[in-house]
Amino acid sequence: MENLKIGDRFQIQCYKHDGKVHRCWDEAVLLDIKKDYMVFGNEKTLVTEAQGNIWRTKEPSVLYFFKDCWYNIIVQLKKTGITYYCNIATPYIIEDGTIKYIDYDLDLRIFPSGSFKILDRQEYKYHKRKMNYSKELDIAIRSALSELISIYQSGSKVFDSNTNLDYGEKYQRLRKK
Repeated sequence: MENLKIGDRFQIQCYKHDGKVHRCWDEAVLLDIKKDYMVFGNEKTLVTEAQGNIWRTKEPSVLYFFKDCWYNIIVQLKKTGITYYCNIATPYIIEDGTIKYIDYDLDLRIFPSGSFKILDRQEYKYHKRKMNYSKELDIAIRSALSELISIYQSGSKVFDSNTNLDYGEKYQRLRKK
């Protein structure tokens, strides 16, 4: 990890608990390296779903991947305001130029108004049963969701609009290189 540098480009692979690839993004540009997390950016990146659907993201995004936290955060810099899409997921690893993590279905969506909503509870219940999540895993997932809501409500820097707009500008500068 010592040889990573700002501006490096990566792919992202999201898996499910059974080890199957769920979704892939073709680009994430490294914007910042912190002690506990890394920050990436992308825009109009190609996304490939496990079922074969292919689409592009619509707006610039800032992505936070954490070393020890069971979530990641996608900051969508929309014209109508900043929206946060937070995935409950394992801490990331980087392998062969690819950011990898396991997605555990539950998501937290935070709207420009500041209100939020927990998404995909039914999908979580279904996969928990189908893939036989352990009691310990269930506790880790639920704890991560509570922690995520708590850090949002406490005004964590990762949810700071100015910080994320600055990262968005940094991405645009690096993208042109």
